[in-house]
Amino acid sequence: MNNIIIRAVVTEKATNMNEDGKYVFIVDKNANKLQIKEAVEQMYNVSVEAVNTVVYQGKTRTKYTKTKVLTGRRPSFKKAYVTVKEGEFIDVYGNV
Repeated sequence: MNNIIIRAVVTEKATNMNEDGKYVFIVDKNANKLQIKEAVEQMYNVSVEAVNTVVYQGKTRTKYTKTKVLTGRRPSFKKAYVTVKEGEFIDVYGNV
């Protein structure tokens, strides 16, 4: 269960969503919504109402060197948007 949630996303947009009871996590790409829900409930001791997921394709990166042009790709990742019950909250800043 502990390896499903990789880290919480702490950005300005994610912080604004926290006020509505929605939290954003980077999760394992093979985890499904039920596994993510169970992991968040167990880790933070809250009741999860909904889980929405998005898989981001890694961006292409190009590096220009003296001898040649190197192209590569950043790793792809999965993001989970978790909605908790009204009145409950998750302290994502305690793990930062």
